Parts: sequence; structure tokens; C-alpha cells
Amino acid sequence: MTAPAPAAPAASAAPAPAAPQVLRPDRKKHRRVYDLLGLGAFVVMAFPVYWLVVSAVRPNHQIRSYDQTLWPSSFTLDNFARAVRQENFATAVQSSLIICVTAVAGGMLIATLAAFAVGRFRFRGRKALLIVLITVQMLPPTAMLIPLYIQLNAMGALNEYWGVIIVYLVSTLPFAVIMIRGFVVNIPVELEEAAMVDGCTRMGAFARVVLPLLAPGLAAASIFALVNAWNEYLFAYVLMNDNDKYTLNVWLMTFTTERGTDYGALMAASVLIALPVVIFFMVIQKKMAAGLTSGAVKG
Repeated sequence: MTAPAPAAPAASAAPAPAAPQVLRPDRKKHRRVYDLLGLGAFVVMAFPVYWLVVSAVRPNHQIRSYDQTLWPSSFTLDNFARAVRQENFATAVQSSLIICVTAVAGGMLIATLAAFAVGRFRFRGRKALLIVLITVQMLPPTAMLIPLYIQLNAMGALNEYWGVIIVYLVSTLPFAVIMIRGFVVNIPVELEEAAMVDGCTRMGAFARVVLPLLAPGLAAASIFALVNAWNEYLFAYVLMNDNDKYTLNVWLMTFTTERGTDYGALMAASVLIALPVVIFFMVIQKKMAAGLTSGAVKG
């Protein structure tokens, strides 16, 4: 008998390297079109901001000139000096800080507790509550101006900081509750149960386990609340009647007088007003990016 032939060596199990993906000419053409459309949209949105900054450093005679150029021929910081020296600038900064910081801090506290309750507990009317929150968020602010004015007038809250704070706080609650709830439902309940087994109370488990994991959601909701409160004009103008209590956005009206408008100082003041929000956004932008993506996965 003949001996069996030796088995052939097994082929190597290592996968072959993947061929580089080559885009077809038509797909390359479509991608270029999308890139150009995106670039065009960016230019359209960024140009007003660019013109605001450029106008803030132009001399007044260049701003009023009919021969406008994209790049100023000379620069000046006198517009910023006149903006800072404008009457009631310090009181406007104080009013904006008091109202916005209090409204954002109080809104985030209430929204976090409400989102935790809606996301963790099952109670009658929970879905109806969410629908009401979404419906309230869809209402235009001007539709609620007259009812709010009448109610605050009856409460004696006109021309008072706490009246505007309540309005700003309530206006940010629906969106903040819905966003933070998306994070609460994505946190495993077993983490809280393990903490309570180790001796934590329900609130202790919330403070030590859940709250640190809600940081991205809180960052996203807080920047939304701050932008809304810091840039709001209508309610602050209607509810405040004292020049010493005007917020920064209402204070900008003082640059327009019977003699005309000081456009250079107005643009410089607008740049100064925008800086706090930009700085706050730069500080928490990483957490905000995570909040806008992670919180919308489930819920």
C-alpha cells in the first residue's frame, strides 16, 4: 500500500489588506458641490459677525462713508472707549450678570431635578407632562408677553430683578428638562442601586453617581439657557422701566439719540456684549458637543 500523501500546509488566516476606497468621478463631483454649498453657507452666516467686528475698529467717518471696503484702511480703539464711557454701562453689566447667572443657575437646578423625576419614576401623567413641555417650548414669546405683564404687575414684580429672573428661568425649563432627561434615561439604574446598597440614600446616589454623569447634558442646557437670557431684549425692555436696571441689550438703545446713532460705539458695545457668551462656550465646548450627541441617542 502506498502511504497517504502529506497534507498541504494550511493557508495563512491573516486577512488580505483592504484595497483603498476610490471615489468615482461622479461622487467626487457631488462631494465638491456639497463642499461649495457648505462653504457658501458658512460665509453667509459668518459675514455679519465679521462686519460687526470690522465696524467696531473703523473710525466713524469710514463707517458713514459710501465707499465701503471689506478691510478698513485704518483702525481705532476709540469706539470701545466711548462704549465703556457711555452712561449706565456699569449698571447694565451688573443687571445682566445678576439676572442671567441667577436664572441659569436656578433653571439648571430645577430642570435637573425635574428631568431625574421624569426619567426615573413612573407616574400617571408623565407622558402628558412631556407633551406639555414640548408644546410650551413651541409657543412664541410675544404670545405670552401680555399675560406675563398682567400677572407680574399684579404680583408687584415690574421693574424688579426677580420678575425678569422668573420669566427667563421658566422660559428655559422645557428645553432643559427634555435634554437632561435624555441623559438620565441613558444612565443605568443599576449604578444607583449599587450605591444605595453601599449605604447611600436616593439623593446621595443621585449626587454622587448620576449628577457627575449628567455633566455633558448640563453643559449643553446651560449654554442654551445663557444665550437665551443674555441676548433677550423684549421682556427686559417691557418689564424694566428704570434706566439703572436695564440689561445690556436694552442699554444699547442709548447709542441712538436725537442727533443720530453712534454706529462705531454701538458696534464696539455689541462686540463687548458678545464676548462673555463666546468665552463661556469656549470653556465648555467639549462637554456641549458630547451633550448634543449623546443625549439624543435614546429617550
